Amino acid sequence: MFKVRVISDFSSAHSLREYKGQCEELHGHNWKVEIAVVSAKLNKIGLVIDFRYLKKELKSVLDLLDHKHLNKLSYFTKVNPSSENIARFIYNKLIGKSGIKSSKLEVTVWENERSSATYYTVN
Repeated sequence: MFKVRVISDFSSAHSLREYKGQCEELHGHNWKVEIAVVSAKLNKIGLVIDFRYLKKELKSVLDLLDHKHLNKLSYFTKVNPSSENIARFIYNKLIGKSGIKSSKLEVTVWENERSSATYYTVN
């Protein structure tokens, strides 16, 4: 199996509804996002997928989140903007893009250097 990864970042603010702690208050993060595409096979030129393509698609999604108050985005008005749900949001935006299949994509969101959440599906 092969796994290729790209990493990017964005900055945003959020508050966790019903958290009952400090994170229920508005606060911000410099989020790090890693996406990985897994494959047992390489394409005809020996790649899983082009890094430039992955970076471009990830940037287009992160631009939706960058310098935003996440709770005010339509998706997060009903879904708590936790690291887990941010990872799922990014995953759902990337699925279906050329060469990105649901059984082969993992999205990890880091809210700091020691805490992350990963979203992927098992088929």
